[in-house]
Amino acid sequence: MSSMTGVSPWAATSIKELAGNNGSLFSKEIGQYKFYGHSGEDSLWIIAALNGQVKIAFRTAYGPDGPVINEVISENNRIICSLTCRIGHFEVEIQFPENEKPVLHYTVRFQATIPMAIPFWPRDIIIIGEDGNRLEHEGEIYIQQSGLRSGLIYAGITKPRSGSFLYLQNFSALDDYFSTTMTSPGDTVGGTWPELGFSLPATKDKLLPANRKFTIADAFVTFDALLPDNQFIIARQFLDRLTDLYIHLPRPSCIYHDYQDVLNKSLKDIETTHGCWSYHGGKSYLNAYVSDYKNPPEVMVQLAVLLPLLDYSLWLGKNLDLMGQLKEGLGEFYDKEKGLLRRWLPAAASMLDGSEPHKQPDVMDSWYLYHPLLNLSRMALEGDDAAKDLFLKSLEFSIKVAHHFNYRWPVFYDVKTFEVIKEETAPGEGGEKDVAGIYAHVMLQAWELTGDKRYMEEAEKAAQSLTAYGFQVMYQANNTAFSTGAMLRLYNVTKNELYLDLCYLFLANLFANITLWQCEYGYLKHFPLFFALFPLTNAPYIAVYEEQECFAAFHNFLSHAHDTPLLRSAALLTAEFIRHFVSRAIHYCPPVLPKEMLSEEVRTGETVPHLWIALEDIHDGWEKSGEVGQEVYGAGLAFGIVPRHYFKSAEEDFMVFVDYPTADRRLESPMRLKILGDKTLQCRLRIISLNGQALTGFTVSAGEDKRTVKGELTREGHLEYTIHGDQIIEINKQQ
Repeated sequence: MSSMTGVSPWAATSIKELAGNNGSLFSKEIGQYKFYGHSGEDSLWIIAALNGQVKIAFRTAYGPDGPVINEVISENNRIICSLTCRIGHFEVEIQFPENEKPVLHYTVRFQATIPMAIPFWPRDIIIIGEDGNRLEHEGEIYIQQSGLRSGLIYAGITKPRSGSFLYLQNFSALDDYFSTTMTSPGDTVGGTWPELGFSLPATKDKLLPANRKFTIADAFVTFDALLPDNQFIIARQFLDRLTDLYIHLPRPSCIYHDYQDVLNKSLKDIETTHGCWSYHGGKSYLNAYVSDYKNPPEVMVQLAVLLPLLDYSLWLGKNLDLMGQLKEGLGEFYDKEKGLLRRWLPAAASMLDGSEPHKQPDVMDSWYLYHPLLNLSRMALEGDDAAKDLFLKSLEFSIKVAHHFNYRWPVFYDVKTFEVIKEETAPGEGGEKDVAGIYAHVMLQAWELTGDKRYMEEAEKAAQSLTAYGFQVMYQANNTAFSTGAMLRLYNVTKNELYLDLCYLFLANLFANITLWQCEYGYLKHFPLFFALFPLTNAPYIAVYEEQECFAAFHNFLSHAHDTPLLRSAALLTAEFIRHFVSRAIHYCPPVLPKEMLSEEVRTGETVPHLWIALEDIHDGWEKSGEVGQEVYGAGLAFGIVPRHYFKSAEEDFMVFVDYPTADRRLESPMRLKILGDKTLQCRLRIISLNGQALTGFTVSAGEDKRTVKGELTREGHLEYTIHGDQIIEINKQQ
């Protein structure tokens, strides 16, 4: 982003006022940073300075007639300022939660004197030159909020070189304001240099009531004296600084759910619900959505359910009948003439009506060519000969496409002529950039399966093409997440640092598209939104299938990171996403949601509220959800969670559940698990009886010193323990 595009009258006045002002209310030094408090003409400011040339000013209380300070209380790393003006009373609480790192946290509470409309509120960050000259400094905004994602601003001051800062507005704390005024935090954090940050959403039909205290800002900011000068340093710094803020952010509790029960209900509903199935040529195929009879079966849909079933069957130790049904029809998607897996079932292609570009037999959405191959390769590596044959004979066409487009895929193209049907996702945005990452993943799978170095060379060529995109590399979250694992595998094989850099770049793109806030207004009070991941960079809703695949991809990524000196921030954030997904995922299923939350209008098929088949889409709290449809290809939800988080003892008399990812599992007595993530944060471990007997005689120890962890009996009769990440847990049972 360019350094200067103009300022509002509010910012222009403030810049002149604050230039050269070092404040008088309080001062604090942390490392190279100095923080000051200043009471201005219309605002209370916190000023952060790294050098004598540029400062970052944070507006807290704002009153057009000028707030008067009543009291300032300072204790340890906490300062409370009480202010009054004609419109009401402000309380500003300022904290510095760390002594060694420059982290700032300020909370603004406001009580109006009369019922108040708020048509405008100025943004709360201004970058200031020492003498007030706007043109003496420049900066670059690397990330800013889009839609309902986290309220982030990540920016660097490039002239003079003054480091960078990461700002996060904690929308969870503002829920009472959003609920009362019926507003949303979507797109409220942004701006243009040098006027950035959060602007309180304007009220419309609902006034802010008088004589009631509301939190109207709750910001966390961290600073870095290093100005990142390339996309890879930007990505690593973002992950590290986001982690610095995350550990101080209030986080909602994670809830245990019985996913074995959810799994059994989902399996029954998939098998017995007519609306889940279509029948062609004597074979059964899953619909994409419940009662979707207008579109032919898709190969991606069959494999999207089959792979979680495979994970579960390996955990269970036996195959499921449903797996045989789905496998039987896979070969029907193969086009012998072209040597590719068709997206749509060729025998039913006449059903395509051309109403959308991809609803034509020969039009391919770029990622759809490679995603089924990922799943087939997994099956092949598990010893499925039919999947191996189908995978290997589809590879040449997939390589031909990659060469034709020089590893830069459009959105849609014709598989017969390679004519581009749609070049870009949006004007100037390019095509499906992260397809090069899943192509690399497919090639690595082929290399592992065959040992042919040609496939490794293809993976490297595709990876090297990804250096052109920076924070615009993500097209679809699940593909970006799988690409992360592919880059880590390439690094592990070659030790080329470029691939580790790309790995972190993919992770940074993903964590720029999450919601680090919990919504308690409207319909979303029934859905735990915290740490949800959006499927696309411009998607207006979160989606079950993409989240489910990111969950699986992060598990895969961490399994390959076992011997890699992984960034602490990467380990912590991936583990936390997994934990919150396990807590959240059940809420995609209509039986746990109130019926009034479900959209009456459904774009594809129908919604059947009693089915344990997930809704595709969860929207803003003021909107109903499920308008896209009830997603059959997201029905593998519980089948992916159970084998990754439930571990049966070798004697099969008890089972252990952990909501963090794990590694190095030993199921013989004493059971031993390596808990991944980071020591800073905690997770849940449960011991569950499998034989109906009481859970007695268990000792759980943690860490190298094997300190005993105390457990508590839950209402379900489980033993629950709170443990930390990045440690060995040992479970002993007295015989």
